[in-house]
Amino acid sequence: MKLTGAQILLKCLEKEGVDVMFGFPGGAVIDIYDEIPKSSVEHILARHEQGAIHAADGYARATGQVGVCLVTSGPGATNTVTGIATAYMDSIPVVILTGQVPRALIGNDAFQEVDIVGITRPCTKHNYLVQDIEELAVTVKQAFYLARSGRPGPVLVDLPKDVMQQIGEFHYPETVEMRSYNPTQKPHVGQIRKVMKLLKKAKRPLIYSGGGVITSGSHEELTWLARNLRMPVTSTLMGLGAFPGDDELFLGMLGMHGTFAANMAVNNCDLLLAVGARFDDRVTGKVDTFAPKATIIHIDVDPTSIQKNVSVHVPLVADCKSALAALKVESEASLDDHDWKEDHREWVDQVQAWGKEHPLTYKDDDVVIKPQYVVEKIYEITKGDAIIATEVGQNQMWAAQFYKYTKPNTLLTSGGLGTMGFGFPAAMGAQRAFRDKLVIDIAGDGSIQMCIQEMMTVVCNKLPVKIVILNNGYLGMVRQWQELFYDKNYCETCLDAQPDFVKLAEAYGAVGFRVTEKKDVESTLREAFAVDKPVIVDIRVAREENVYPMVPAGASLTEMLLV
Repeated sequence: MKLTGAQILLKCLEKEGVDVMFGFPGGAVIDIYDEIPKSSVEHILARHEQGAIHAADGYARATGQVGVCLVTSGPGATNTVTGIATAYMDSIPVVILTGQVPRALIGNDAFQEVDIVGITRPCTKHNYLVQDIEELAVTVKQAFYLARSGRPGPVLVDLPKDVMQQIGEFHYPETVEMRSYNPTQKPHVGQIRKVMKLLKKAKRPLIYSGGGVITSGSHEELTWLARNLRMPVTSTLMGLGAFPGDDELFLGMLGMHGTFAANMAVNNCDLLLAVGARFDDRVTGKVDTFAPKATIIHIDVDPTSIQKNVSVHVPLVADCKSALAALKVESEASLDDHDWKEDHREWVDQVQAWGKEHPLTYKDDDVVIKPQYVVEKIYEITKGDAIIATEVGQNQMWAAQFYKYTKPNTLLTSGGLGTMGFGFPAAMGAQRAFRDKLVIDIAGDGSIQMCIQEMMTVVCNKLPVKIVILNNGYLGMVRQWQELFYDKNYCETCLDAQPDFVKLAEAYGAVGFRVTEKKDVESTLREAFAVDKPVIVDIRVAREENVYPMVPAGASLTEMLLV
């Protein structure tokens, strides 16, 4: 079958089961856009390329499938770089298709030419420049395989305009052969047995769960292991939802804004089972004092993540699902002859006592609206049955602390890169994946303005995303640091000049609400969530409320500032 490069590209996407991609057209990709109406792949026109890549990312996080983004060359491509880096840091499977000038012009500083392969080399799992139409189908096949396998991540495919116009035979490969890329999926039997022996000896075990548990779909295996072996569980921001947030064994998030119980448990456990997490600095605090009494076991599909930040005693390179399934098989034999509940009773009682001693709390107020109260009301109204996206900053931390995530893929947030503006377009991508689901972006008044133009996208595509702005008139997290560590020098963090968010919503054809009194919070949220349209709810919250607990930069996890 002889087809143009553009036709072959779309046939490849169909073969990969892609049902939607997010993008923005331009001259270098005009041939691809000419073929889109004839394809089964839906295209959603974003209003900015950063919105398109974040939407593809959000789609991937919510579904577990590969998200796809299509943009033109030059500024179209460079506008995706922040989103690519966001996906890379959080190990999210995205394929980015970028237009490029014709091959004969590459290197000539042609109009809208950039070396996007060079630019994105540090923040992609892999990237390609397609030099010939004969390479196209194989390259796309490899791109999707790389994006979703091993440690997932973004893969970029750069497409010269003349290659999209070339005529060639279309043969889509059934399999992928890459001799240099063979991720270890199954765990070493000897290491599994070693882990099992350590688990049996431990009196104060703790599971430290990361985003890899969600990515690998191993939440059921993790939950079985924790409940049957009576091991408390703490989670990274990216791992929230892998273990039910309302379970008695769940201690909440650990780290800089983690719970008192979680951070104390890390400091006192004698065994730490880290699964699909990378020991980043926001989790560990001062590395020298992290889990000082523990034998550390680290399960991760990426061998470069092991021993990178923290020395571990037992490395286990494997897919999290395979490793946890193998541990389940090993431990099943011990359920009859080993009293896990009694072994860990004293430890479980201790960590639960820490939770009661210093629960997540805040000083409520009847005069002003506390942002934590708003998040609690969102959880109460939704009963946890919603997809929550967040922006970055205080709003993100309150959403992590005061909403209980009971299922995986229900919290969409930029963890590693901390990208302001991520939440709304990510919510847009998730809403496209699940049109009948309630999707809420918990936002700050600073972050929401970074990709606000996507209001037009959700209105045009009838994607009823709900944006709840915790509006404190500040760049809140930076202001908090200025208050605590810089003598309240609020330099360039005050956002007194703001748009009228209600009128802004209405200007786009959406619905707007404003809440200034606590008594109106619940009723307004209920009304907003019932509207079958995109909505902005502007809630004026306490201006100088801080996120607690907080571990100052460079301090140990036990050196928490409490409310």
